[in-house]
This record gives sequence, structure tokens and C-alpha cells, in this order.
Amino acid sequence: MRTPRTATGAPSVTAPPREPERAAPARRPGGRTARTRALVLDAVRAQLVEHGYDGLTVDAVADRAGVHRTTVYRRWQDVGGLLADLLTLGAEDDWRPADTGTLLGDLAALNHEVHASLTEQPSVAAALIAVSFRSAPAADALRGFWEERYAQCETVVERAVVRGELPAETDARALLVAATAPLYHHLVLLRSAPDPGLPDRAARTAVLAAEAGAFSR
Repeated sequence: MRTPRTATGAPSVTAPPREPERAAPARRPGGRTARTRALVLDAVRAQLVEHGYDGLTVDAVADRAGVHRTTVYRRWQDVGGLLADLLTLGAEDDWRPADTGTLLGDLAALNHEVHASLTEQPSVAAALIAVSFRSAPAADALRGFWEERYAQCETVVERAVVRGELPAETDARALLVAATAPLYHHLVLLRSAPDPGLPDRAARTAVLAAEAGAFSR
């Protein structure tokens, strides 16, 4: 079963205990290759949140995953390749933004997912953001991931236009960034304490600005 993921692509639960590589991969889609990838990327997540970027090495990941280090080097080459594939995995899921019936409800639901992923302990999402400042491959992969996520979320604005809540010329990306940015600013940059009311306040502020035409092209 695939680990449920959030708007940030991070798993909603911590990585499962590692399994020995010799366990039979039967009935797992993709066979042995897919199973090895899952084991290695689970190990990357766990190693990253426990030891940070400095403790993330190919050898440490291979040992934690229970696979031979040459397997990891052959497929991922280095730590940058591991981090890039971890973000690629997040983009491969079937996540979609909630449809609550209102723009405010949709943005609030999105923000609550972001808040949860950034405040869970350990937070894979926060760790990946931190690593992106130290690894060029991770930064490129994270940028691509955000592009994909924002594109998926544009349906929130499209639905609001159809319902008559917003004018057709509303810039979806600008609205989405304005709605989610306060969470990253407070929780990642300022490292403020978790605030359960922040997702709703940020969503409400963005909706009021949108209704006033702040995001019209």
C-alpha cells in the first residue's frame, strides 16, 4: 500500500521499519526494482529527518535500506540523485486538492494539509526544504515539484470561477501562493510554534483579496 501523501508530497506517517532485501517481492507492482526503490527512498526520508543533510550519505542509506551500496550508487549516483528521486516520488502520487464546495473551504483544506506536513514530527517536508538550500539537485527537484503541485491546485480557482465566486481573469497561481505563503513564512522561516488557526486565517485573507480583485490579470 502506498503511503498517503499531502499537498507538500511528504508522507503523512513516518517511514516504516526497514525490511530485509531478501524478502519476497511478489505481488508488489513493479517487482523487485520498485521494491528496492521504495526501501531506499524510505531510508532516505528516515535518515534525513533523523540526521539532517550532513548525515545523509549513500552508504548510510544503503545500510538502512538493507541493500548493497553498489545498487544505490548504480541507480542514484549520489545524495543529490537520492533527494531528487524522493521528490519525484512525491509528484507521482494521485493527490488532488479537496473539493469542499467553496473557495474558502478549498483553500483552508489545502492550508491544513500544508500545516500538518510542516508541523508533524519528524517533518520530511521541512527537512527537504532545508536541504534544498544545500543541494543543487534537490533544489531543482523541489522547484519542479512545487510547479507540479501548484498546477494541480489551480483547479481550486477554476472551480471558484465556475461557481461565480471569482472573476474569470483571476491569476490562479498568484492567489494560491498568497494563500499558502503565510504557512511557510511562519513555520519554516520564523520557526513559529504550530498555530491551528493559521490555515483558516491565511485562506480567509486570500479570499478577501481575491474578491477585491487583487489577483486579476
